[in-house]
Amino acid sequence: MRSSPFPPVPILYEDNHVLVVVKPVNVPTQEDDSKDPDLLSYLKQDIKERYRKPGNVYLGLVHRLDRPVGGVMVFAKTSKAASRLSDAVRTRAIRKTYTAVVRGKPNQPQGTLRHFLLKDTRTNTVSVVQPHQEGAKEAILDYKVLDSADGLSLVRIHLHTGRPHQIRVQFAASGCPLYGDQKYGAAHNQPGQQIALWATHLMFEHPTLKETMSFTSMPPDEYPWKIWDKAYFSAD
Repeated sequence: MRSSPFPPVPILYEDNHVLVVVKPVNVPTQEDDSKDPDLLSYLKQDIKERYRKPGNVYLGLVHRLDRPVGGVMVFAKTSKAASRLSDAVRTRAIRKTYTAVVRGKPNQPQGTLRHFLLKDTRTNTVSVVQPHQEGAKEAILDYKVLDSADGLSLVRIHLHTGRPHQIRVQFAASGCPLYGDQKYGAAHNQPGQQIALWATHLMFEHPTLKETMSFTSMPPDEYPWKIWDKAYFSAD
């Protein structure tokens, strides 16, 4: 790919309808108030240059990852693909698996977390609230503890809902904030530590070929991820 204003963006798969890449950490998925270089704009420009396309390039944003989070993402290169993939996201037909390193160890080796969350758009923070509070939305995820070491636990996560900051807020509320999370685990993490949350697996039906597509992205080989052998990150 062309010279990037942020770390390299590996392409895992590309055809006329979809583009699957690995999002770098600390890069906005799309343009935000910071006006920092964002992934969507970069990919549009990259397609424009690689295929010498005149005018604007269409690239549909199907789902998002928080700015500090890295991992596998799919984008739609046609409006038909965008519509079908967006429907798949809405109906949970797209299977997204996340891997996280959390402080401590969850009470149960596997289970379901259920909370009601409320987002404050002014501060871009999310909090756990009572179910009856106005604007509250239910958040549900399943998790499995893969291993524990060094006072940390490696956890595999499947989302049932797609609320902002959901994984980070729910684990913090459960007493196991994510390693490196400065927003929801500041009391347990040091400034400068990178949040340990990665979109490791993505599975979806191709919008036109109707074939099942499956992609994997491994977290970086650095602490705390490197505590564990790569075999721990296999799809489940």
